[in-house]
Amino acid sequence: MNKTITSVADIRRFFHNNKDPIYFISATNFNLLGIGDWVGNFRHINYIDCFDGRLRNVFVPREKFPRDFESIEDINNYLLEHKEVIDYLKSRGDNGTVAFLMFDEHTEDICRQLGLKVAFPPAVLRQRMDNKIETVRIGNNVGVPSVPNVLAKVGSYQELLEASKSLGDDLVVQTAFGDSGHTTFFIASENDYYKYAEEIEAEPEVKIMKRINCRGSAIEACTTRCGTVVGPLMTELVGFKSLTPYKGGWCGNEMFAGAFSQEVRDKAREYTFKFGEALREEGYHGYFELDFLIDMDSNEVYLGELNPRVTGASSLTNVAAFAHADVPLFLFHLLEFSGQDFDIDIEEINDRWAHPDSIDSWSQLVIKSTDESIDLLTQAPQSGVWKMHEDGRIEYDHFNYHPHAAESEREAFFLRISGVGDFRYEGADLGILITRGRLMDDDFQLTERAKAWIDAIRGQFAGQAVQDPVVEEVAVSHAIGGANFKIL
Repeated sequence: MNKTITSVADIRRFFHNNKDPIYFISATNFNLLGIGDWVGNFRHINYIDCFDGRLRNVFVPREKFPRDFESIEDINNYLLEHKEVIDYLKSRGDNGTVAFLMFDEHTEDICRQLGLKVAFPPAVLRQRMDNKIETVRIGNNVGVPSVPNVLAKVGSYQELLEASKSLGDDLVVQTAFGDSGHTTFFIASENDYYKYAEEIEAEPEVKIMKRINCRGSAIEACTTRCGTVVGPLMTELVGFKSLTPYKGGWCGNEMFAGAFSQEVRDKAREYTFKFGEALREEGYHGYFELDFLIDMDSNEVYLGELNPRVTGASSLTNVAAFAHADVPLFLFHLLEFSGQDFDIDIEEINDRWAHPDSIDSWSQLVIKSTDESIDLLTQAPQSGVWKMHEDGRIEYDHFNYHPHAAESEREAFFLRISGVGDFRYEGADLGILITRGRLMDDDFQLTERAKAWIDAIRGQFAGQAVQDPVVEEVAVSHAIGGANFKIL
C-alpha cells in the first residue's frame, strides 16, 4: 500500500501508475469518455461498439445473442455472463474493480463469482437512494427544499385533487423510479390525468408537485470520507421536440461559468454539499448527481431528483477545465473505493472548482429518433470530429475518441450510438454531439447553431422502410433502450 495520499498530484500519480484492472461496463462508453487517459489499466466493456473496433481500451463481444432487454442492468448482466467477456476478463488477471451506470443484486452475485469488486455501494442501498420519494425525505432532513409537494397514494383524479388541494390545479406527478422523460406527468385537467392514470394508480405512492416556471439544472458530486467534492452547475436541455419525442425528457446539457446567477450557483453548490454529507450518513459513498429546478419567477432553488451514479452529464463534468487542471471528478470516486488511504483538503478543491476561470464552456445534445415510423439504417455517421461549413454542411474531419479534439465551435465530437443494420424507431438513441460553447440562448431556447448541428447530423443517417408488421414488432421488442429505458 502506498503512503497516504494528501494532494491532487498524489492522486494523479496513484492512478497513472495503477496496475490493477479497472472496468466500466455499460451499453456504451459515453458516460466515462476519456477516463482511460487518467487511469492505467482502465478498460470499457460495452454492448454497442460506437467506434467500429478502433479503440484499444473498448471491448465489445463479437457474437450477439437476441435478447429482450428491459433495463441497463439486463445489458450489464448479459455482458458479464457472456463467454467472450469472461475470457477477456481472465486474460487480464483474476481480479479487478468494476463500475457501472446501473446494476442490481444479480450483477453483484456475478461479480463475486468472477472475482470482481464493485466500486459502488451495495445495489440495495443505491436502489433506495434512487427513489424520488426518499430523495425528498433526505433533502427535507438537511434543509434542501423540494418544490412544494405532497406524497400520496392516488387511485382516481378526485383523490389526486384532494391530496393536492394546497398546490393549485396545475400539477406535476412523478413516480418513485424511472427516467423523467417517461415517469413525469404534467396534469392540468381530468383529460391529462386519464392519459397517465394507469401508471399513477399502479404506484404505492407518488410525488405530487405544484407546477412552477422553472429551468432544469444538474450538478455532479462525489461524497468521500474527507467530504463532498462538488462540480459546476450545468443547465439541462429538456423536452426539445427536435431531439426527443418525450415531453420532459432529458436531451443534453450546457456547462459555462455564467449558468444562472451567482446567488443560484452558490446555493446549488451549498445544497449539493449538504446532500452529499447526508448521503454519507445514510451509508452511501461515491459519485452522484442532483437535478435542481430553478424557479425563474422567484430565483428559488429546489431539489429535483437524485441519481446515485455516474450520469449522462458525466461526459461534460470529466472533460472540463477544472478536471484537467486537477483530476476528473470520477477519480475521487475510484479513490474512495480503492482501499488507498487519503486525506485531501476538499474545501480547497471546492473553492478552486467554483471559480469561473475553472469552468470552460461545453454543450452536448442527445439526439433521438423522433419519427413514429420504423426503418433499418443503411447509413450512419462515424464517431469522431465533424466540421461545419458556413452554409451548414458538415463533413467528417478525423477520427478521435475524446471531445477535446473538437477545437472550436465550428467543430463537434459525435459519438454514434445507432449504426448500419440497427433499427431506427421512435425514441432510439442516434448519438451524442459534444461541442465547445453554448447551444441554448439566455431564454433557454436552442440557438441557430444547435439547430444546424441537429439537422446536419440527422442528415447523415439513412434508412430503408420496414414494410413487414412482424419485422416491426421484432424490431421494437429487441430495441435497446428506446421507449422502455434510457441507456446513457
